[in-house]
Amino acid sequence: MTRPRFRRVLLKFSGEMLADPDRGLNVNPEFVDRLAAEIREVREAGIEIAIVIGGGNIFRGASAQAHGMDRARADYMGMLGTVINCLALQDALEQADVPSRVQSAIAMSQVAEPYIPRRAVRHLEKGRVVIFAAGLGQPYFSTDTTAAQRALEVGCEVICKGTKVDGVYDADPKKDPNAKRFDELSYLHALNEQLGVMDATAISLCMDNKLPIIVFNLAEPGNIVRVLSGEPVGTLVHHAP
Repeated sequence: MTRPRFRRVLLKFSGEMLADPDRGLNVNPEFVDRLAAEIREVREAGIEIAIVIGGGNIFRGASAQAHGMDRARADYMGMLGTVINCLALQDALEQADVPSRVQSAIAMSQVAEPYIPRRAVRHLEKGRVVIFAAGLGQPYFSTDTTAAQRALEVGCEVICKGTKVDGVYDADPKKDPNAKRFDELSYLHALNEQLGVMDATAISLCMDNKLPIIVFNLAEPGNIVRVLSGEPVGTLVHHAP
């Protein structure tokens, strides 16, 4: 890759990105392997990378709550779903010769380290990819909020949010052919117009701490490298567009 734009980044994407519903797979091994190869490339360029993955391909707490399940219990089940995704990505990274650590906000010492911010920073400094599992370890918080919180705690310079579309639009581009894509926009615009960049808590955390967000298409091969090389990919959310 060309000269990296950032030194330490947090990559966030949903669990649904890992799934292949056409083949009935909660975790698509080919997609995970491709992600691991791209992460290896940016790591070899000297970028320190932390990762937060959602758990919606395994279990969605909001859906369970809608069917009468206790919200807190449903959220804990969703947190456990993120652990499955994190372990799947860790396996692909290790097979690609990328050292990694999974740190969990819920204690499960047989499969993951406990989340300790200073230890996470040390892993990053040593060139290891750190994957944060189990959200914040508490119900009522999304993995978007987890991404913002962890990024701030370990000193990331940007959150790169991978989605299935090539940025932020003023309407759903799959339903509205006239939807307009933003090259950049402010946190307040994203909040006021409810553009779906991240949830309101996550955006507010980023806004208060001036942490930029780049929303890009993770399904497009090579986009992680392009974003971190500084190419104009996706939508930049920051203070003053």
